[in-house]
Amino acid sequence: MGELTHFNEQGRARMVDVTEKPVTHRRAVAAGEIHIAPETMAHIKNGTLKKGDVLAVAQVAGIQAAKHNWELIPMCHPLPLTGIDITFRLCDTPCRVEIQAAVACTGVTGVEIEALTAVSVAALTIYDMCKAVQKDMKITNLRLLEKTGGKSGDYRAEE
Repeated sequence: MGELTHFNEQGRARMVDVTEKPVTHRRAVAAGEIHIAPETMAHIKNGTLKKGDVLAVAQVAGIQAAKHNWELIPMCHPLPLTGIDITFRLCDTPCRVEIQAAVACTGVTGVEIEALTAVSVAALTIYDMCKAVQKDMKITNLRLLEKTGGKSGDYRAEE
């Protein structure tokens, strides 16, 4: 396990200085899911919710979340992201929407938190869009699937 770098010599939080780090291509993929009722799934598939196209809105929300991640997570750096892709898979057994976000940049720090934030906000947006028909949805299994680039090297989650 690596050293915690977000603390100064007084033990207080700090934003790590990445000035001297080399610029590399970095990519991260994160995933999560929201468990919903079959009735809610039917509304999503048929486009019958009053707020509009659930997945289209969640996709834009996830992209915005990745771009503005540094405004939400205090020690994250603002990054010039070069690519964001949010995908969804509708599953009937158990009834859920699987969400995946791939984020890329050429920079001095990784994009894992941007990808995780994108998935989280996409799931929260699905919840918001569907809460009129279901209140007991569950957002679960948020995780990093893979990351490439940077000093710590590549990572791929075990299946």
